[in-house]
Amino acid sequence: MEFQADAIDRVIKNTIDVMESSKYQIYEILQVARDELVALTKELQRVMEETDETLQKVDKLELQYHRSRIRLTEVSRDFVRYSEKDIRIAYEKATELQLELMMTREREAYLRTRRDELQLRVRSVENSVERAESIGSQMSVVLEYLSGELGQVTRIVESAKNRQIIGLKIILAQEEERKRIAREIHDGPAQMLANLVLRTEIVERMLVKQEFGLVQDEVLDLKGQVRYSLEEMRKVIFNLRPMALDDLGLIPTLRKYVHDFEEKTKIRTSFETRGKEYRLSSAMEAAVYRLVQEALSNAAKHAYPSYVLVEITYQAQLMKIVVRDNGLGFNVQKMKTEQGSRESFGLLGMRERVELLEGRMEIESAENQGTTIVIHIPTNVEKGKE
Repeated sequence: MEFQADAIDRVIKNTIDVMESSKYQIYEILQVARDELVALTKELQRVMEETDETLQKVDKLELQYHRSRIRLTEVSRDFVRYSEKDIRIAYEKATELQLELMMTREREAYLRTRRDELQLRVRSVENSVERAESIGSQMSVVLEYLSGELGQVTRIVESAKNRQIIGLKIILAQEEERKRIAREIHDGPAQMLANLVLRTEIVERMLVKQEFGLVQDEVLDLKGQVRYSLEEMRKVIFNLRPMALDDLGLIPTLRKYVHDFEEKTKIRTSFETRGKEYRLSSAMEAAVYRLVQEALSNAAKHAYPSYVLVEITYQAQLMKIVVRDNGLGFNVQKMKTEQGSRESFGLLGMRERVELLEGRMEIESAENQGTTIVIHIPTNVEKGKE
């Protein structure tokens, strides 16, 4: 048995070494893809700007050429007022404009084609980056699990299989949370800060040209952008850990989140409470908050409802959470067989949270009939501590 354990240890170590090497190769590929995406995006922006300029030039040349043709017709008909030299000049001008117009149209056609090619290429590289990030995250999860839980074979043999699975799922959830946070920062504050840098460069050019009136307007707009970026950063921080949970408690914090959700998604949302409210432990209040947050997020992303109800019921030693929407709904049995889908992943994460809290979660749904999620969580609050 000891020989077999040593052999398994060696196999696992070799597997970890190979996966570590492969992970760094994937990260190198990911970095190359990101650099290519940045370069392609810049080129696409340049081509789009040049296309707009060329279109304006085509319009201008068409007008000039049309006027030159009218002028040529005019001088060609009136031999009394205009000399042969006037006719030749008008003809050469019309010919010159015609040639320039043809070349500019060819340039426009080329730029349009190049723009379309770049847009396709950007989408393709974006997909490659997303796939590489996903594979990298999955490998990180497996490596962390192999290095941690599976590193000690004897301990694995003694551990229950469910404990291994829960450990893997927790690590996976951590990786998904890190990706979500990174995506929120990249799509929100990071993009806004990049835009602010570009805007400051525009202000610099205006200052060089001494366009002080435009500079004042641009600076005022920049102040608004900075305030908005600060607000977005505060939202990201709030989503990481709502400080209001510790200060105000679960219900006021949820009420504010539901209000913000309604404003952001334009989905009419109601929040109701029943029973006598009591405080839970900090960890449990955070878990309940995340459950409601995930349920609302799933509804907005996948169900497209016009109305959502969130209901919290306090009972003795028990909390009941109901999230009901009138959206598209889905086949529950079919969803259970498609555990790899994005839609099922959110619900799976919720179910795991509930199980860790020793609760239970029920889902009632049918296609085009909305969805109701009912969660029961034991609170274990002793009488007299409410």
